Amino acid sequence: MMKLKPSLRSLVKAGLKILPLVLFLSACNSSVTPSFVKEDITRAIKDICKKEYQLEVVTNLVGGTLWVYMPLENIVSRPEKPEKYTERFLLEDKENSLEEKILKVNYLVRTTPEKEKQQEMALDKSVNEKIFNILQVIRRVLFSMGASPQEIPQFFCIVTADIRNGFEIKQIFYFSDLKKLSYSFISQTEYQHRILQETAILAAIIGDREGRHLNWRDITFEEFLADQIRNRIKLKFQKPEVEANADIDKEVLKIVTYTLGAYQFKNFDLVELTNLATDKKIILNQTAILANSKE
Repeated sequence: MMKLKPSLRSLVKAGLKILPLVLFLSACNSSVTPSFVKEDITRAIKDICKKEYQLEVVTNLVGGTLWVYMPLENIVSRPEKPEKYTERFLLEDKENSLEEKILKVNYLVRTTPEKEKQQEMALDKSVNEKIFNILQVIRRVLFSMGASPQEIPQFFCIVTADIRNGFEIKQIFYFSDLKKLSYSFISQTEYQHRILQETAILAAIIGDREGRHLNWRDITFEEFLADQIRNRIKLKFQKPEVEANADIDKEVLKIVTYTLGAYQFKNFDLVELTNLATDKKIILNQTAILANSKE
């Protein structure tokens, strides 16, 4: 079994606290002349990354999902000024699902005596810059595609791998969200809440410059929506964004109704909320969820 370095353990435990501020974009430089077709975008992104930013990446297009794999070494470091935060809740990450028109949301959140903590490790500044550059390239290529909206990848996934230490960060973006950010329809903060981020420590990552350990696949919108709710729960209680006396069930319900409303998603019949700390289950139909979103 692979032994984890203490610094990597703390990063995985911290979860989304390592989310880099990487995407401050404006709409002013979008090309209006089609420059790329679907068949060319993986090669174009790889070539531009290498030519303009000296970045070696692996690209793959699976269905409507574009993947970019960036192998690096030693991607985390100790920040000069560690970010301080208040711990009020203990959270265990649980998976959600949206299948057969039933959205199942599972969460395990407990209050804990409040204490101030600080983040001892963070993404190295140079790695943030590399991710930013890749995002700029993806945006430039996707915004310049001479194709119908159905031809443009709806999701893109950037995997930043530390192939020396066996650690990676996977970030999944929704193209429609990128457009809304670019034209200032949503804020930078809201956009970051919409990014899916996962961290992993695997022996298979070590030395893997081609992304052989990855499950290259097409991401569905239902999967994206369920996982975004999962990430929003982590953000709300890890930061935290609420006081210690908050009603956890109500806060999770707010997240669910807000997320479904933000995407105007109505292709569901039921929402099942399961509080794994109390074994309390709340089941609401679509009418009740939509009514709640208007409150």
